[in-house]
Amino acid sequence: MIFRTVRQWFDPREVRSEGTRPDYRYSLANERTFLAWIRTGLALIGGGLAVAGFLPQLRVTHLREGIAVVLLVLGGAIGLHAVDHWARSERAMRLDQPLPPSRFPAVLAIALALGALLLVLILAVGGMRE
Repeated sequence: MIFRTVRQWFDPREVRSEGTRPDYRYSLANERTFLAWIRTGLALIGGGLAVAGFLPQLRVTHLREGIAVVLLVLGGAIGLHAVDHWARSERAMRLDQPLPPSRFPAVLAIALALGALLLVLILAVGGMRE
């Protein structure tokens, strides 16, 4: 199962071998959604690198590195989600099935909100070294 899923990521012919071709506008919209997710992942990866390189040391030991790692991992996870969602959506359109549901946007939004709240709390209690 997982091998077939990953194969679809790298071989678009695998996705296109089933069902009938949808209206090209839907395929292009699916691709734009994929690219938006990729931009989001790249932004988080860039943020992780910026935190690691430019954020002053925080009072809590290794907090800066932890924040950077979380942002980098989240950015990578978004990239994997993007390609998986693209392939599943393309397949669903070809088979005239409903598009696959995804909780990922809600999970990402909640994680980012909690992360931002945590950073505000750290800064409010004087988390940066003087």
